Amino acid sequence: MRLVIARCTVDYSGRLTAHLPEATRLIMVKADGTLAIHSDGNASKPLNWMIAPNVLEIYEDRWEVTNSKGEKLQIWIHEVIQDVTHALGDDPGLVKDGVEAHLQELLAASPDFLEEGLTLIRREYPTDIGPVDLLCADLNGATVAIEIKRRGEIDGVEQLARYIGRLNNDVRLAPVRGMFAAQSISPQARVMAEARGIDAIEVDYEGLREAEDTELRLFDPRAR
Repeated sequence: MRLVIARCTVDYSGRLTAHLPEATRLIMVKADGTLAIHSDGNASKPLNWMIAPNVLEIYEDRWEVTNSKGEKLQIWIHEVIQDVTHALGDDPGLVKDGVEAHLQELLAASPDFLEEGLTLIRREYPTDIGPVDLLCADLNGATVAIEIKRRGEIDGVEQLARYIGRLNNDVRLAPVRGMFAAQSISPQARVMAEARGIDAIEVDYEGLREAEDTELRLFDPRAR
């Protein structure tokens, strides 16, 4: 990962245009090429970003990041205050809490709870940036990538969007659509999901648990 603290001006063009006037900011470049620009405030959300895959070109006075969608991010560097690069190594990934892990297990057993006709291809389907929770096929045989959270926030939607980008590089799976499932989903995450073409679905965890318990009782030979 490369971290650059610099006084910079930023211009974005693509779906819209945006401009950040000169200020001191943190520029973060991940190993997969994803680039994010942060200020000292604004919580954890970047001021601007370009997810991988993209192309980063570095010139004497500016950085230019472009992607296949025609988006361009130009970062005009006025002064570099600090520039460090460090290999973080392999990450074991997020360890889900009990509810989130069980929710994934329940939906893997009954993916049609999310959409009629969904069938499971594989749990924890691997990509080169981490595994997507469920990979399914819909009634038409199209691939559906599903990310499951206990509480759905913007970062979960962005995570799923990155997975979809990777999965779409595989001609056997493309085109891949996304489904973001959680017990509750924030309004901001819903807006982001809609903008990304991802279905956002709130899941009744307790209802799923009750259905599982009922099914187990129905098929338990000791049941009376």
